[in-house]
Amino acid sequence: MTPEQIAEAASRLFEAEKTGIQCGLLSLAYPGMTLDDAYAVQSALVARKRAAGLGVIGWKIGLTSRAMQQALNITTPDSGVLLEDMLFADGATIPAGRFIQPRVEAEIAFIMKSDLAGKHVTREDVLAATVHVAPSLEILDTRILRADPETGKARIITDTISDNAANAGIVLGKERHAIDAFDLRWVGAIVKRDGIVEETGLGAGVLNDPVTGILWLVHRLAQYGGGLSAGDIVLSGSFIRPIEAPSGSTFEADFGAFGSVSVSFS
Repeated sequence: MTPEQIAEAASRLFEAEKTGIQCGLLSLAYPGMTLDDAYAVQSALVARKRAAGLGVIGWKIGLTSRAMQQALNITTPDSGVLLEDMLFADGATIPAGRFIQPRVEAEIAFIMKSDLAGKHVTREDVLAATVHVAPSLEILDTRILRADPETGKARIITDTISDNAANAGIVLGKERHAIDAFDLRWVGAIVKRDGIVEETGLGAGVLNDPVTGILWLVHRLAQYGGGLSAGDIVLSGSFIRPIEAPSGSTFEADFGAFGSVSVSFS
């Protein structure tokens, strides 16, 4: 993609979020789009938001489960940027109209105490740089149509990455734990929507260990001269499928001894 096309695609996403009207598939508008192009669109979109005054609070990692990777015919996760208007308190009610087609996932959040960057970063480095882990819910949204109405073609990985990895919100539970307080592979959640269990899962669903997700992100960012910063919140990846969040719904995620987190949608 040319710089002009990247800027144009980012503007389409920016307007879609502002108006609440989804845009068409970027993968159809720019059929030769590569993963690098998609991340360039994402960066341009985030730059538009930062220029509007929003600060960065961290990162999200997506598509970490084998099921989701196979569904999209990929072999690698993706990532997006968390901005300060995406953070909601535990138990918050999301105003009607805030999102277009929200869905919810359960994740383990990492809170960093020191900067972390470089292609040689190890798992032990990730552990040393983490001040806390916490239960969390990620709110997904799509500013791009899920499928093209004319051809029926579904959105693909380049659409999702461009759209800031479908990033929309994060709800952090109140509990905070030392990184070595739990075997994160065995930290699980029972997720209810309106009191009915919709999904369950274990941390091992995230690349066998949520720490591996953080490691993948640091190595990916190193390719572009970036990294994590002290204070960053990093969503390590969902271990359940996304659950639709229609108006009037309430979600509760019970992580057992690890904690709990909830959110409602007006």
